[in-house]
Amino acid sequence: MKKITILSLFLLALTQAYAGPFKDSKTNAQVISRLCPLFTDNMVMQQQRDNAPIWGIAKPNKKVTVETSWNNKKYTATADADGKWRVEVTTPKAGGPYTITINDGTKTVLNNVMIGEVWLCSGQSNMGFAMASVNNADAELADANKHPNIRLLKVKSNIAPEPLDGFETSIGNGWNVCSADVAKDFTAVGYLFGRNLETSRNVPIGLIDSSWGGTIIEAWTSLEGLAVQPSQSRNVEYVKHLPAEAAARDAQYKTEIVEWGKKVHEIDGGYDNDQPAWASATLDDSSWGKISYKRGETLEPTEFMGLDGFFWLRKTLTIPAEWQGKDLFLNIGGIDDNDITFFNGEQIGAMDGVIYRREYTIPGRLVKAGKNVLTVRVQDTGGFGGFYPNNDNFYISKSKEDQTRIADLAGEWRYRLGCSTMSLPVMPVNTAGDPNVHSFLYNSMIHPLGDYAMKGAIWYQGESNSDQSLQYRELQPMLIKDWRRQWHDNFPFFIVQLANYKQQLPESGESTWAELREAQYLTAKHLENTGMACIIDIGEANDIHPKNKQDVGYRLSLQARAIAYGERINPNGPQYRDFRIEDDKIRVFFTGGGRQRGESQLVTGNERLNIPGGNVRGFAICGPDRVFHWADAVIDGNTVVVSSKDVPFPVAVRYAWADNPDCNLYNKAGLPAVPFRTDDYPNIGVLVR
Repeated sequence: MKKITILSLFLLALTQAYAGPFKDSKTNAQVISRLCPLFTDNMVMQQQRDNAPIWGIAKPNKKVTVETSWNNKKYTATADADGKWRVEVTTPKAGGPYTITINDGTKTVLNNVMIGEVWLCSGQSNMGFAMASVNNADAELADANKHPNIRLLKVKSNIAPEPLDGFETSIGNGWNVCSADVAKDFTAVGYLFGRNLETSRNVPIGLIDSSWGGTIIEAWTSLEGLAVQPSQSRNVEYVKHLPAEAAARDAQYKTEIVEWGKKVHEIDGGYDNDQPAWASATLDDSSWGKISYKRGETLEPTEFMGLDGFFWLRKTLTIPAEWQGKDLFLNIGGIDDNDITFFNGEQIGAMDGVIYRREYTIPGRLVKAGKNVLTVRVQDTGGFGGFYPNNDNFYISKSKEDQTRIADLAGEWRYRLGCSTMSLPVMPVNTAGDPNVHSFLYNSMIHPLGDYAMKGAIWYQGESNSDQSLQYRELQPMLIKDWRRQWHDNFPFFIVQLANYKQQLPESGESTWAELREAQYLTAKHLENTGMACIIDIGEANDIHPKNKQDVGYRLSLQARAIAYGERINPNGPQYRDFRIEDDKIRVFFTGGGRQRGESQLVTGNERLNIPGGNVRGFAICGPDRVFHWADAVIDGNTVVVSSKDVPFPVAVRYAWADNPDCNLYNKAGLPAVPFRTDDYPNIGVLVR
């Protein structure tokens, strides 16, 4: 990689990275000194710090004075040869509003500054999920107007091949007083977490939203942090040698993707001499697997669950004679993740990205009376793969405007695996614009925050790494330690465990999502000053973005109150402690995992909802054959006794071990039991990027 010079960084900071020159609130005079968006009106500084930094850019060698109104103390610094200056101020107990005056010959005053608790909110789309989309959004946003002591700062999405000094904001030019208009586009999890803390702690809360949907954890970790892990050495070297200019990186990608595509066609069984043989209308697909799609039901062929790669789906259609030779409109809806679609052997469309609706024109020259074959080659890059059919799509019609149905796509399809990801070379990423490049988001959205004084961080991510459950055991603690190294602070860090998602399965089996949850739990268990909010009960089968963010924020706030603030509360539901085999049964022991003494009081979800009775669901048990069966489970005091008529000699137990488990074990506080397994059988999520 070409090195970005100090001068170019300086110029970048002046022209892009900062919100722009400030003006004195009284004189309206433009200030020479420039501050990043962390230092604006309405900001929150972390309380009771002896060395809270404030920094900016001035003319080289210029003397800068910073005065804080809470103690009327002045701090001075001299800008270095590149114009950078920095002071460290002492902050009092929570309170405000205050002012901060910065003077380098021209004065600027930052008004309405609060002293309180600052939290960084980061991760992928479930952290970025906005308040405007949560359950009961209108009432929640109306309530946001009642919390002016919550201040919000949203980092604008950006990527960079090397660490940047500055950043831009995507809501206003820095910190904003909480209101419905500001909160609607802010992280819901972060805001609701902060609102709970403001209520319980009675202090101003500052929240920094630095998140990006669909991103991998490696992108949020520095190269320095990744280099510690041998499995990341190839990626680290690759990033080090990338061109600094986006145009050059784009050209490099175009070359790489062409070569990659050639290799895929050589491996994918659906191609013969680079031609899509499995799309042919005359192909005999009678030996292929069968799957039946219904509207409102998202299915992935059972054999492909936990397996990513390319699979082919074919459906034979009967077209009435009056439509022969006429253009038709195909509406497949969403496809996870990418597709190439063929009609009677000829490609009619292709698209990358699960969020896009597939609407293709079928040329009349391909339309025949009677038998026709629609073929979709699906690329599944992780998690679920396949169709998202509903009442608004999954049909062939006369035209987009005239939706007279010519053919219904629901019902039986044939499928066959072309090749799995495990057999392919790593797919190139367009590093000119793709955020999923190792260290790129750390460089642009974490490093520019410097070591701004804060209380801690909350993190909701993992969906994009669900096929790397074994490696995630290293990646998650590495990110936490990497960030703490930058901040020179062992700050509290709280993880949101993945929610339940996808269709529930009739049989117990393996799950990459369950394994990823285990990796998250192990990080929280073994890394100091770290906690985890379990949300195994509030996900949605058909939506990877569950709208109940209120419980997520609340459960995260319990972690903060117990670990960061030392309150004597129990922030966790029941957690597995030990098990004992008793004849044909297994007795499972739990601990609350919190600051209260004694065991958790175990209850079922029915009792939590004040409905008498109810069986414990979600347990599976196996014998020496390692085949798990759903089990009968009974609460006995603070233990659960598990058994199955199909397992006379049990050796291991699992709870909530599925993508979307049907489980209902809680404690009296209404917090769900954390998924677990007593075995250490091999993970299926072992992909190494």
